[in-house]
Amino acid sequence: MKRLIFFAVLIFLVSCETKTEDQVASYQTFYEASNGLETPTYQETIAFYIRLARDFPQINIHTIGKTDSGYPLHMVTFNPDGDFNFENVRKEKAIILINNGIHPGESDGIDATMLLYRDLATGKLKPPKKTILVTIPIYNIGGALNRNSTTRANQNGPLEYGFRGNAQNYDLNRDFIKMDTKNAKSFAQIFHQVKPDVFIDNHVSNGADYQYTLTHLFTQHNKLGGKMGDFLHDEFMPDLEHSLSKKDWDITPYVNVFNVPPELGFNQFMDHPRYSTGYTTLWNTFGLMVETHMLKPYKQRVEGTYELMESLIDVVERDYDDIKSLRKETMEANPKRTEYYFNWQVDTTQTSTLNFKGFEADRLQSEVTGLPRLKYDRSRPFTKETVYRDYFYPTDTVSVPAAYILKQGWEKVVDRLEANKINYFKLEKDTTLRIEAYEIADYQTRNAPYEGHYLHYNTQVKKHSKKVHFRAGDVMIPTQQAGIRYILETLEPQGVDSFFNWNFFDTVLQQKEGFSPYVFEDIALEMLEKDSVLRHNFLFKKEFEQEFAENWYAQLDWIFSQSKYLEDAYLNYPVYRILKNSEAAGILPKP
Repeated sequence: MKRLIFFAVLIFLVSCETKTEDQVASYQTFYEASNGLETPTYQETIAFYIRLARDFPQINIHTIGKTDSGYPLHMVTFNPDGDFNFENVRKEKAIILINNGIHPGESDGIDATMLLYRDLATGKLKPPKKTILVTIPIYNIGGALNRNSTTRANQNGPLEYGFRGNAQNYDLNRDFIKMDTKNAKSFAQIFHQVKPDVFIDNHVSNGADYQYTLTHLFTQHNKLGGKMGDFLHDEFMPDLEHSLSKKDWDITPYVNVFNVPPELGFNQFMDHPRYSTGYTTLWNTFGLMVETHMLKPYKQRVEGTYELMESLIDVVERDYDDIKSLRKETMEANPKRTEYYFNWQVDTTQTSTLNFKGFEADRLQSEVTGLPRLKYDRSRPFTKETVYRDYFYPTDTVSVPAAYILKQGWEKVVDRLEANKINYFKLEKDTTLRIEAYEIADYQTRNAPYEGHYLHYNTQVKKHSKKVHFRAGDVMIPTQQAGIRYILETLEPQGVDSFFNWNFFDTVLQQKEGFSPYVFEDIALEMLEKDSVLRHNFLFKKEFEQEFAENWYAQLDWIFSQSKYLEDAYLNYPVYRILKNSEAAGILPKP
């Protein structure tokens, strides 16, 4: 009898395995049919997910938001329980959001995620119990439609692929703050609906040559900060690396070097808020960018991306309690911040050591230029201890105000606050408040266009406490809310990706009114005669600045800039700070 039961169970298991294999085969991807040489078109990718969603109740697909291409984005969810109400599922499960095709020439994640969803749905992979997956199959649809075989000059496959720029030729991985594209606005819609615990963006690297197929770019742990940053650096990242090593998949941090051998040491890449993982970090989401190595065969890169995502699911399953509790604790603590840190720099006093697997490199004479060139020799692999600089420190600190006031008229800023679910209210009546104001003291500007902007940097401000009259309709933005980090990063002008640095307030940098010298001469003389301090500073400047002393217009302009005639708007930042516990803070609603 026992033998009969054994054979019955064996037949049942073989039957189930055969059924699973048949199902997997019946949902063969375009990539598999090409023997790992090709990637599907946008239309073929979406058709594949539509078929999965039709045949498997664990998968849901729907359109959400617009893109510059004219096509909508799609959001595909895998949940073994068949519940696709995010308000429900996030109470009991962790959510991983997978973004693919932000650079459609880097298509590894597109194919790997199709395989992953298929294998989970058919039972080839055991579905997770505590984790659900959400993916944007192809984020840069315009770039995916622009297929070619030449624009990834250094990449080893696939045979055809999309283009890096979107339909407006924007690099979407620089657009998460400035939001010049419909894609970015739709991403924000998806992100704030899903509220993922973990975010992964699949890419292909460029730069150096080395033995690894897989590299990772986690969000910078000091910038993430607090217990979440420590957990990311000390547990989450090592756990993922260990999971992959057990499957014989080596992985190393993203090799952030160009034209220099990596074993000489390299820095962690700093993911500013303009980038996907920098943006998602502002809402306390653990962020990971995968960078497969461009010179490895396409099939190998797709397989590596698949294995990494499978391992990521395993890590999230195991660390579920820590991930959920740390995020909850951080979200509750963030609105109580008193200080915020900006403009991170490499901390050379702290480093990590990698057992880096690379190839020896030589400096040869170029047969093209006749000058020295770098050439890696794959016949000479090595493993060397390599310095990895993955600690950063902030160069700027600001006190966190109770709120900001944005004068009305700056609708592009308000549109982006709304897209990111930032709570604000408008003043119901005119009022005068004592606030903290910024004057733009100095800034530098790129001398070439960068993603449609002439980006400012090294912005310096002067602070003033003064009374300002505000009108009904001006926008009040309290900081005590979930989006506090987004508010601080965008509204503090010295932040690397602030709205000021992205040119949203450039009109205040231009003086609209001036003076007629032949008239202002008399006014200037009267000012100097009546104001001894002004006269002293003027004479001092003339004595010690020869160029100033020899330029009559510069002298009159300097006096004009110290006068009551200088317009209020010039160099005055139109976003004001209401300090905590100040009298002005009384205007805020009680939390």
